[in-house]
Amino acid sequence: MSASDSFIELVQIVRTLRGPEGCPWDREQTFSSLTPYIIEEAYELVDAMTTQDPTNLTEEIGDVLLHVVMLSLMGEDQGLFTLDATIRGISEKMIRRHPHVFGTVSVGSSDEVVHNWETIKLQESTASQKGLLDSIPKHLPAAMQAQKLQKKAARIGFDWPDTQGPIEKISEELTELTTAIQEGDSQSIHAEFGDLLFSIINVGRKLQIDCEEALQSTNKKFRQRFSEMEREASDQERPLHTLSLDQLNTLWDNAKKGLHQ
Repeated sequence: MSASDSFIELVQIVRTLRGPEGCPWDREQTFSSLTPYIIEEAYELVDAMTTQDPTNLTEEIGDVLLHVVMLSLMGEDQGLFTLDATIRGISEKMIRRHPHVFGTVSVGSSDEVVHNWETIKLQESTASQKGLLDSIPKHLPAAMQAQKLQKKAARIGFDWPDTQGPIEKISEELTELTTAIQEGDSQSIHAEFGDLLFSIINVGRKLQIDCEEALQSTNKKFRQRFSEMEREASDQERPLHTLSLDQLNTLWDNAKKGLHQ
């Protein structure tokens, strides 16, 4: 069976599931109800991409494709758009944003491709009277969203020339957070803490660091070290919750040394 035949079969399966004689759960789904599922599937696909296990990758890509088809057919059911419009729309966009492939534009590097892509996106948003930041999804993870917002603003010149400005901004925001803590104002603490995180991410952006990836790496490192603490405590028959902070710090230091060997 060809890929096109398989896709047609998948579309028919989803139509059947959402049809009068189909599955009650599938018929009840809405754009809102499927939101957490599509986010979960996207993260599961990212995990599969990290491990690069072919079987897992195939399954997770299929799960995402299923949701794409489901959402498109829901749009048809509500008279909002069609599956065909979804496919034609992305096809036209790919042709429009790759003039170096489908047109007469010449490029010398992938950096030029990215620059052209962003220029075309900006022209599209201007033509549709969208704001510069409107294309950034509001449901992105916060660190990723912050970095994208900053990069967009930087493209029209709203940016520091180097890292010195954002580094100084971190000190400023930390002082404001400290003041809010001292005053005991919970609303201000919340706001100032967010401002501090935003400023830290700005430094990462200026250093060409993927802040979401950097934080994920640190999360992974913390998991590994904490698991090593648990293993050592178990070997010593000393549950972690029975240990003092000094004892826990000793286990932490041992875990750091052990993982670096």
